Amino acid sequence: MPQRAWSAKRERQYEHIKESAKDRGESEDVAEEIAARTVNKERARSGEAKESSRSSTDDISSGRRGGLRSHRGAGGRTKDQLYNEARHKGVKGRSKMNKAELERAVGR
Repeated sequence: MPQRAWSAKRERQYEHIKESAKDRGESEDVAEEIAARTVNKERARSGEAKESSRSSTDDISSGRRGGLRSHRGAGGRTKDQLYNEARHKGVKGRSKMNKAELERAVGR
């Protein structure tokens, strides 16, 4: 356990996430990092952490993100990311494009 400040619930959550990552084929070090980052983000979102970054509290929760992207493989970049890249490249009509059209428009 990398942190002593975590509650028993967060310790259990850490172990569960770490084991899940190892079951997916991640190395021990990567599994520990994924688990620690996830637990720390959840602590920040729930107000348990003393300090938290804006992205930890304002961004989509890790559980929701996993649910949205499950069963679709890696999923690649989000539509918002693709839209921003299209905007930087000056793609016309980008606001009416769906994700697949944006992927083709930015050339990847």
